[in-house]
Amino acid sequence: MGIERSTRDRYLMGVCGGLAHTLGWDSNLVRAITILAGIIIPGVSVFLVGIVYLVLGFVLPESRDF
Repeated sequence: MGIERSTRDRYLMGVCGGLAHTLGWDSNLVRAITILAGIIIPGVSVFLVGIVYLVLGFVLPESRDF
């Protein structure tokens, strides 16, 4: 079973909610890590994190279960 986007636990596209469900973590923790990674890592990381999020949002299938 791979990573799927969440249909219930979502703010934008459900990527963080799906990743959190797959890893067994809290979805707010995954969201916080994603935001902090975009801010703390030097360089153009805000754009990089945003682009990766959008690509995953379009590539990952939606879950039927969560």
